[in-house]
Amino acid sequence: MRSVRARAALGATLVVAVALVAAGLAVLLVLRSNLTDRAGLEAEVAAREVAGQLALDVPYARLDLGDEETHPVQVTDERGRVVAVSDDLEAITGTGTARVTPGPTASTGPGTQHDDDDDDDDKDSDDDKDKDDDTRDDDPGRGEVSSDEPEFSNGTATVDGDRADYRFAAVEATTSAGVTLTVHAGAPLAAEQEAVGSVRGAMLAGLPALLLVVAAVTWLVTRRALRPVEGIRRELAAITASQDLGRRVPEPGSRDEIARLARTTNETLSALETSVDRQRRFVADASHELRSPIASLRTQLEVGAAHPELLDLPGAVADTVRLQALAADLLLLARLDAGERPGRAAVDLGALVREEVSQRTGDRIPVEVSVAEGGAVEVSGSRGQLARVTGNLLDNAERHAERSVAVTVRAEGKDVCLEVADDGTGVPPPERERIFERFVRLDDARTRDDGGAGLGLALARDIASRHGGTLTVGTSPRGGAAFTLRLPGRS
Repeated sequence: MRSVRARAALGATLVVAVALVAAGLAVLLVLRSNLTDRAGLEAEVAAREVAGQLALDVPYARLDLGDEETHPVQVTDERGRVVAVSDDLEAITGTGTARVTPGPTASTGPGTQHDDDDDDDDKDSDDDKDKDDDTRDDDPGRGEVSSDEPEFSNGTATVDGDRADYRFAAVEATTSAGVTLTVHAGAPLAAEQEAVGSVRGAMLAGLPALLLVVAAVTWLVTRRALRPVEGIRRELAAITASQDLGRRVPEPGSRDEIARLARTTNETLSALETSVDRQRRFVADASHELRSPIASLRTQLEVGAAHPELLDLPGAVADTVRLQALAADLLLLARLDAGERPGRAAVDLGALVREEVSQRTGDRIPVEVSVAEGGAVEVSGSRGQLARVTGNLLDNAERHAERSVAVTVRAEGKDVCLEVADDGTGVPPPERERIFERFVRLDDARTRDDGGAGLGLALARDIASRHGGTLTVGTSPRGGAAFTLRLPGRS
C-alpha cells in the first residue's frame, strides 16, 4: 500500500475499530453486570421472604413460595435434602442440589404437631392461630433469618416445561427448633440477555457503517491536506527536468507542517542555486586566473626556444611559482568546500606567528610581532592551515602597507586573537565583507602580479570558519586595515 492517504485511512479505521470494540465490550460488561446485580437483588428479596416464613415456623406445606415462573424456589435442610420447592418446578441447576422432589420431611414442618394423642388439638390449632400470631413476636424461641450477604449463582430452571436461565440467591433461615434451612430463590435473566443481545446487535450493525464513515472522512481530509504536497512534488520534478534552480515550489497559505516544508524546500533551492552559481563563478574565475600565467609562461618558453638569448628565465620562474601558488589555493578551497575537517592538534599561535615572520626574509616592510605574556595562546586545529591564514594576512598587509606592519597575539577571555594591522589606505566600510569573496580585488587597476588572484582572504575566512572562529576587518590605530582572527582557546 504505497498511498499515504490509504495508509492513513486504514490506520485511522483500525484505531477507531479497536477503540469502538473496546468501548463496546466495556459497555456490554457493565450492562450485563448491572442487570445481573438487579436480578440477584430480586432473587435475594424472594429468598428472604421465604426465609422469613421459615423463621416464623410456617410448615413447609403452607409456605407461600410466590410465582414459580418468576421466582422458582428450592428449600434444603442442613443435609442438603429438599424439603420444599415451587409448584411445577421440574428441573433446576446452579443450586445445592438438582432434586426437585421434597423428601419425607416435607410432610412436616417447623410448625406442625406430631403427638398421636393430640390429633384433636389440631382442630383447635386453627382457633389458636390468631393468638399464636399475636404472641409470636414476643416468643423467645423464635427463629431468625441470616443477615449475611447471600451467595449468588447462575443456573437454569424448568418450570411447567419451559427452561430458562436464572440468577439464584441462597439465604439461610433458622427455625425456633434450631434447624438451619437454605432457601434458593431465582430471578430470570431473560431481561438481561435480551438487553445485552439488543445492544450487541446494534453495535455489530452500526460498527461497519461507522468505520466506513471514518475511513471516508480520513481519506478526504488526508487528500485535502496532502494536495499541496503533490504540487510541491510536481514543481520539484519540473525543476529537476529543466535544471532551472531559479524556480520555487508553491507555498500554501496555511501555517502547518506542509507550509513549513515548502518554505524549507525553497530555502534549500535558494542555497543550492547560490552554491551552483558560486561554483560556476569559481570555475570561470579560476579558468581566467590560470589562463594568464599559463599563457605568459608559454610565450616565454616559445621565445626562449626560438631565441635563447631572449629567454626571461626569472619571469618564467615567477610565473611558475605564481601558477603553483594559485593551484595550491584552488586545491585547498576545493577541500574546504568538500567539508574537510581540520585536525585537533594543539597549536601555539604565538610560536606559529614568530616562525612565519622569521621565514619571510623578502618582505619589503619589516613586521613587528607582539605576543602577550602569561596568557594561554594555544588553539586546536591544523597547524598548516593556520600558518596559511597567517601568511595570507601578512601578504595582504605587505601589499597595502606604507611603512609598518604589526602582528599581535593575545588572549581575550576563552578566545585567542591574532591581529594583523598596517598603515595603508584601509578598507572602506561598504567593502569590508566583499573582500572576503573569492577572486575579489578592490584595486582593479593593479597588475595581477602585484594584486594576486583575490583568493587569500577568502581562504583565510574559510579556514577560520572551519576552526570555529571568525575573521573580520576594521580600522587600525595606524590608520590602515586591521584584520582580526578570533579562535576558541584550547581548554
